[in-house]
Amino acid sequence: MQRMILFCCAVVVFYGTGSVEARAETPPLLFHQTFRELPGDSWTGMGQANVSLEKSGTGEPVLKITRPQSQGVGSISVTTELPSDSFCGKRVRVTARIKAEKVSQPPNAWNGVKCMLHAVSPGGDKWLQKDNLTGTFDWQTIELIAVIPPDTTRIQLILGLENVTGTAWFDEITIHEIGTMRRTSDVTNPVITAQPVYKGHDQTRLRGAMIGTNVGERDIRVLGGEWGANHIRWQLLWGGFPNGPADTATRQQYRDWLEREYKRLDQLLPVCEELGMLIVIDLHTPPGGRDKDANMPLFQKKELQEEFLHTWEVIASRFKGNKAVWAYDLLNEPCEGIVPDGLMNWHQLATATAKRIRNIDPERAVIVEPAPWGSPDSLDWFEPLEGINNVVYSVHMYLPHKFTHQSVYDDIEPLNYPGEIDGKFWDKEQLRKALEPVFRFQKDYHAHIYLGEFSAIRWAPGDSAYRYLKDCIGIFEENDWDWAYHAFREWDGWSVEHTGPKNATRLAESPTDRQLLLMEYFQLGR
Repeated sequence: MQRMILFCCAVVVFYGTGSVEARAETPPLLFHQTFRELPGDSWTGMGQANVSLEKSGTGEPVLKITRPQSQGVGSISVTTELPSDSFCGKRVRVTARIKAEKVSQPPNAWNGVKCMLHAVSPGGDKWLQKDNLTGTFDWQTIELIAVIPPDTTRIQLILGLENVTGTAWFDEITIHEIGTMRRTSDVTNPVITAQPVYKGHDQTRLRGAMIGTNVGERDIRVLGGEWGANHIRWQLLWGGFPNGPADTATRQQYRDWLEREYKRLDQLLPVCEELGMLIVIDLHTPPGGRDKDANMPLFQKKELQEEFLHTWEVIASRFKGNKAVWAYDLLNEPCEGIVPDGLMNWHQLATATAKRIRNIDPERAVIVEPAPWGSPDSLDWFEPLEGINNVVYSVHMYLPHKFTHQSVYDDIEPLNYPGEIDGKFWDKEQLRKALEPVFRFQKDYHAHIYLGEFSAIRWAPGDSAYRYLKDCIGIFEENDWDWAYHAFREWDGWSVEHTGPKNATRLAESPTDRQLLLMEYFQLGR
């Protein structure tokens, strides 16, 4: 899955095992604009009718932009050019004080009140903004995170109204740099590359699947015994995804749920060991769950970060020394949102968690996915954990998302693979291009890669899902990545044992081509 990448800058110091203290650093300021006086020639559109400076309740001038009802629905804005060389390859945090009055309902979520960055690059235009700003509201601080392509040739800041009527006021526009795209030149360390890549296991490769939460002994014997998989990604998932009971649970309720999951894992790990299957313990549901935007409250509340650290201390203490447990996958598809000052972003929290685990269990591999969503391109913004041994880095592969998730949510016209999707022809070569950030990270840091999830919805037309899976697995195998299919006996939409259209699912009478493909590769590991 792909979402906007979010980070916050802070330096973190740890004391003991139960407390976390953070000293916030002020990120570099790239732009600041108030409207205490007319900005002059730096803004275009300031001389328009219905654009003016007006005193706010504090008596200070602010920018006022109006689209009168008498003129009908339309657009009006002011624009300033920003220095592209200061923004290229940066992740920035834009904040603005905005007030609105009687802004009409726009035709699309991206219309309405506009506080937007427009980035132009050879790869196309990007319109980076906060959606759904409409109606009437008093002064509030609007925040957004924007990722500026490294080859950006022009960037503009736009304030105004689009395809609506009404009035908006603007003040205190700031843009801070909160991240820089990882540079690959001069990264490779010859001392590190001379050493064997750490995998944490002695198998040629781990080939397996993530399993559903109701899978039992018989199911595991099918996956590991009959099909031949040598690996399970064991998700600790409470209810559904992305939202479930953890969203509103107390810390004690969360712990009680985990204790039930630990007992279930205790019962089935001997079966996995008997079959020679190595397990990744994946914390799919973090303390606090996810909010309505699928971001994690974990990055909004200190007590949830403390609970996260505690959770992994419990897991490491409980499963250290277990021969069937290969690795700890710290957090499934992390999504930070905007991290307040004084709290840890994902890189900092992952580092702190890995240190806690290493104090208890120095042997199991630690798996870290980049934010957001563990997507391949997120690795271009993610640095290895410092001072932590035996780390494996993981991404999930659902690109192009429009194909892999077609008609999961809203019914769309069927999309074939290989084929043209959103103006781009997707085939195995294009999949390689989408995975280039992973190739770079693997090479630059001599890192082992774990492809923790990949799939294509089973009702993709013809044999498109089979072709997609075959090309993906081929790339994983070429690059010596361990991998887990999503998912075995979880939901029939991802099931290789099911067939039929979306609303007429049924178990296949004979193995599907997708099931046979997985079994063919699983047998290589036996």
